[in-house]
Amino acid sequence: AVFVTGAEPISWSEVGDWTEALEIYLDPELLPGAEVETRFDLRDAVVLGIAHVLRRAHVVDEPIADIEASTLAHRLAAHLADEYDGSRPVRRRPAGTLERRTVDQVAEYVEAQLGGTITLDQLAGVASLSPFHFARAFRASTGLAPHRFVTARRMQAARSLLLDSAVSVVDIAHSVGFTNVSHFRRVFRREHGVPPGQLRSRQQDRTSHSA
Repeated sequence: AVFVTGAEPISWSEVGDWTEALEIYLDPELLPGAEVETRFDLRDAVVLGIAHVLRRAHVVDEPIADIEASTLAHRLAAHLADEYDGSRPVRRRPAGTLERRTVDQVAEYVEAQLGGTITLDQLAGVASLSPFHFARAFRASTGLAPHRFVTARRMQAARSLLLDSAVSVVDIAHSVGFTNVSHFRRVFRREHGVPPGQLRSRQQDRTSHSA
Protein backbone atom coordinates (compact mmCIF):
# COMPACT_ATOMS: atom_id res chain seq x y z
CA ALA A 1 0.00 0.00 0.00
CA VAL A 2 1.15 3.54 -0.73
CA PHE A 3 0.05 6.57 1.28
CA VAL A 4 0.80 10.11 0.13
CA THR A 5 0.17 12.41 3.08
CA GLY A 6 0.78 15.89 4.38
CA ALA A 7 3.24 16.80 7.09
CA GLU A 8 1.68 14.55 9.74
CA PRO A 9 2.27 10.77 9.81
CA ILE A 10 -0.58 8.29 9.56
CA SER A 11 -1.96 6.71 12.73
CA TRP A 12 -2.23 2.94 12.43
CA SER A 13 -4.62 0.71 14.34
CA GLU A 14 -6.08 -2.78 14.03
CA VAL A 15 -4.06 -3.94 11.05
CA GLY A 16 -5.07 -7.60 10.97
CA ASP A 17 -2.59 -9.08 8.52
CA TRP A 18 1.12 -8.57 7.91
CA THR A 19 1.48 -5.90 5.28
CA GLU A 20 3.93 -3.45 3.78
CA ALA A 21 3.20 0.24 3.45
CA LEU A 22 5.13 3.17 2.05
CA GLU A 23 4.30 6.65 3.33
CA ILE A 24 5.38 9.59 1.18
CA TYR A 25 5.46 13.04 2.77
CA LEU A 26 5.45 15.76 0.15
CA ASP A 27 6.73 19.23 0.98
CA PRO A 28 3.55 21.35 1.32
CA GLU A 29 5.27 24.07 -0.71
CA LEU A 30 4.97 21.81 -3.74
CA LEU A 31 1.17 22.02 -3.48
CA PRO A 32 0.45 25.64 -2.52
CA GLY A 33 -3.23 26.18 -1.85
CA ALA A 34 -4.12 22.69 -3.04
CA GLU A 35 -7.17 20.88 -1.70
CA VAL A 36 -6.30 17.31 -2.57
CA GLU A 37 -9.19 14.94 -1.99
CA THR A 38 -8.77 12.11 0.51
CA ARG A 39 -9.06 8.87 -1.44
CA PHE A 40 -8.68 5.23 -0.41
CA ASP A 41 -8.66 1.93 -2.30
CA LEU A 42 -7.42 3.74 -5.38
CA ARG A 43 -5.10 2.18 -7.94
CA ASP A 44 -3.00 4.88 -9.59
CA ALA A 45 -0.21 3.65 -11.86
CA VAL A 46 1.63 6.99 -11.77
CA VAL A 47 1.79 6.97 -7.96
CA LEU A 48 2.77 3.28 -7.95
CA GLY A 49 5.61 3.89 -10.39
CA ILE A 50 7.08 6.76 -8.39
CA ALA A 51 6.59 4.86 -5.14
CA HIS A 52 8.50 1.89 -6.50
CA VAL A 53 11.54 4.04 -7.27
CA LEU A 54 11.53 5.41 -3.72
CA ARG A 55 10.88 2.03 -2.10
CA ARG A 56 13.65 0.26 -3.95
CA ALA A 57 16.15 2.99 -3.03
CA HIS A 58 15.32 2.31 0.62
CA VAL A 59 15.16 -1.50 0.50
CA VAL A 60 18.44 -2.07 -1.34
CA ASP A 61 20.16 0.92 0.29
CA GLU A 62 20.92 2.71 -2.98
CA PRO A 63 20.03 6.37 -2.38
CA ILE A 64 18.80 8.22 -5.44
CA ALA A 65 20.46 11.44 -6.55
CA ASP A 66 19.11 14.76 -5.29
CA ILE A 67 18.06 15.83 -8.78
CA GLU A 68 16.13 12.59 -9.33
CA ALA A 69 14.41 12.87 -5.94
CA SER A 70 13.44 16.47 -6.67
CA THR A 71 12.15 15.55 -10.13
CA LEU A 72 10.03 12.73 -8.71
CA ALA A 73 8.63 14.99 -5.99
CA HIS A 74 7.58 17.64 -8.50
CA ARG A 75 6.12 15.01 -10.84
CA LEU A 76 4.09 13.48 -8.00
CA ALA A 77 2.88 16.87 -6.79
CA ALA A 78 1.83 17.89 -10.30
CA HIS A 79 -0.01 14.59 -10.76
CA LEU A 80 -1.88 14.93 -7.46
CA ALA A 81 -2.85 18.51 -8.26
CA ASP A 82 -4.03 17.61 -11.75
CA GLU A 83 -5.99 14.51 -10.76
CA TYR A 84 -7.24 15.08 -7.22
CA ASP A 85 -7.38 18.81 -6.44
CA GLY A 86 -11.05 19.65 -6.85
CA SER A 87 -10.44 23.38 -6.30
CA ARG A 88 -8.41 23.83 -9.48
CA PRO A 89 -9.68 24.07 -13.04
CA VAL A 90 -8.74 21.26 -15.38
CA ARG A 91 -5.18 21.84 -16.56
CA ARG A 92 -3.21 20.51 -19.48
CA ARG A 93 -0.89 17.68 -18.53
CA PRO A 94 2.87 18.36 -18.64
CA ALA A 95 4.38 18.14 -22.11
CA GLY A 96 5.84 14.77 -22.98
CA THR A 97 3.74 12.79 -20.49
CA LEU A 98 0.82 10.40 -20.94
CA GLU A 99 -2.77 10.94 -19.93
CA ARG A 100 -3.68 9.27 -16.64
CA ARG A 101 -6.17 7.07 -18.50
CA THR A 102 -3.46 5.85 -20.87
CA VAL A 103 -1.07 5.02 -18.03
CA ASP A 104 -3.85 3.07 -16.31
CA GLN A 105 -4.64 1.18 -19.51
CA VAL A 106 -0.99 0.20 -19.88
CA ALA A 107 -0.86 -0.88 -16.24
CA GLU A 108 -3.99 -3.00 -16.67
CA TYR A 109 -2.46 -4.67 -19.73
CA VAL A 110 0.70 -5.45 -17.76
CA GLU A 111 -1.29 -6.98 -14.90
CA ALA A 112 -3.23 -9.17 -17.33
CA GLN A 113 -0.06 -10.40 -19.04
CA LEU A 114 2.31 -10.84 -16.08
CA GLY A 115 2.74 -14.54 -16.75
CA GLY A 116 3.43 -14.15 -20.45
CA THR A 117 5.65 -12.21 -22.80
CA ILE A 118 5.41 -8.42 -22.58
CA THR A 119 7.23 -6.35 -25.19
CA LEU A 120 7.74 -2.63 -25.63
CA ASP A 121 5.87 -2.84 -28.93
CA GLN A 122 2.83 -4.31 -27.18
CA LEU A 123 2.77 -1.58 -24.53
CA ALA A 124 3.29 1.14 -27.11
CA GLY A 125 0.37 -0.32 -29.06
CA VAL A 126 -1.89 0.04 -26.02
CA ALA A 127 -0.95 3.73 -25.90
CA SER A 128 -1.16 4.12 -29.71
CA LEU A 129 2.38 5.50 -29.86
CA SER A 130 5.65 4.46 -31.44
CA PRO A 131 7.88 2.45 -29.07
CA PHE A 132 10.40 5.31 -28.88
CA HIS A 133 7.87 8.00 -27.97
CA PHE A 134 5.98 5.70 -25.64
CA ALA A 135 9.11 4.78 -23.67
CA ARG A 136 10.02 8.44 -23.14
CA ALA A 137 6.49 9.51 -22.23
CA PHE A 138 5.91 6.57 -19.88
CA ARG A 139 9.09 7.27 -17.95
CA ALA A 140 8.25 10.97 -17.74
CA SER A 141 4.82 10.02 -16.36
CA THR A 142 5.74 7.34 -13.82
CA GLY A 143 9.44 7.75 -13.05
CA LEU A 144 10.09 4.25 -14.41
CA ALA A 145 11.13 3.00 -17.82
CA PRO A 146 8.54 0.53 -19.19
CA HIS A 147 10.73 -2.52 -18.55
CA ARG A 148 11.36 -1.41 -14.97
CA PHE A 149 7.63 -0.95 -14.41
CA VAL A 150 6.91 -4.46 -15.72
CA THR A 151 9.63 -5.93 -13.50
CA ALA A 152 8.30 -4.04 -10.48
CA ARG A 153 4.78 -5.38 -11.00
CA ARG A 154 6.08 -8.92 -11.53
CA MET A 155 8.13 -8.75 -8.35
CA GLN A 156 5.20 -7.37 -6.37
CA ALA A 157 2.96 -10.18 -7.62
CA ALA A 158 5.65 -12.71 -6.73
CA ARG A 159 6.00 -11.23 -3.26
CA SER A 160 2.26 -11.50 -2.64
CA LEU A 161 2.27 -15.15 -3.69
CA LEU A 162 5.24 -15.91 -1.46
CA LEU A 163 3.57 -14.39 1.58
CA ASP A 164 -0.03 -15.42 0.97
CA SER A 165 0.23 -18.91 -0.52
CA ALA A 166 2.17 -22.17 -0.37
CA VAL A 167 3.02 -22.10 -4.08
CA SER A 168 6.63 -23.13 -4.72
CA VAL A 169 9.25 -20.59 -5.73
CA VAL A 170 9.62 -22.35 -9.08
CA ASP A 171 5.91 -22.12 -9.85
CA ILE A 172 5.79 -18.51 -8.69
CA ALA A 173 8.67 -17.65 -11.02
CA HIS A 174 6.83 -19.18 -13.96
CA SER A 175 3.54 -17.51 -13.01
CA VAL A 176 5.11 -14.04 -13.25
CA GLY A 177 6.81 -14.58 -16.58
CA PHE A 178 10.24 -16.02 -15.70
CA THR A 179 11.36 -19.22 -17.42
CA ASN A 180 14.75 -19.18 -15.67
CA VAL A 181 14.31 -19.60 -11.91
CA SER A 182 17.87 -18.52 -11.11
CA HIS A 183 17.26 -15.28 -12.96
CA PHE A 184 14.01 -14.82 -11.04
CA ARG A 185 15.84 -15.24 -7.72
CA ARG A 186 18.48 -12.68 -8.71
CA VAL A 187 15.91 -10.12 -9.80
CA PHE A 188 13.79 -10.71 -6.70
CA ARG A 189 16.76 -10.18 -4.41
CA ARG A 190 17.71 -7.03 -6.29
CA GLU A 191 14.20 -5.63 -5.92
CA HIS A 192 13.41 -6.73 -2.35
CA GLY A 193 16.82 -7.00 -0.73
CA VAL A 194 16.42 -10.70 0.19
CA PRO A 195 16.00 -13.98 -1.75
CA PRO A 196 12.41 -15.22 -2.18
CA GLY A 197 12.87 -18.19 0.16
CA GLN A 198 14.22 -15.96 2.92
CA LEU A 199 11.30 -13.56 2.62
CA ARG A 200 8.86 -16.45 3.03
CA SER A 201 10.80 -17.82 6.01
CA ARG A 202 10.67 -14.43 7.73
CA GLN A 203 6.92 -14.30 7.28
CA GLN A 204 6.52 -17.82 8.66
CA ASP A 205 8.66 -16.90 11.68
CA ARG A 206 6.51 -13.83 12.36
CA THR A 207 3.36 -15.92 12.11
CA SER A 208 4.64 -18.61 14.48
CA HIS A 209 5.81 -16.05 17.05
CA SER A 210 2.48 -14.24 17.04
CA ALA A 211 0.46 -17.45 17.37
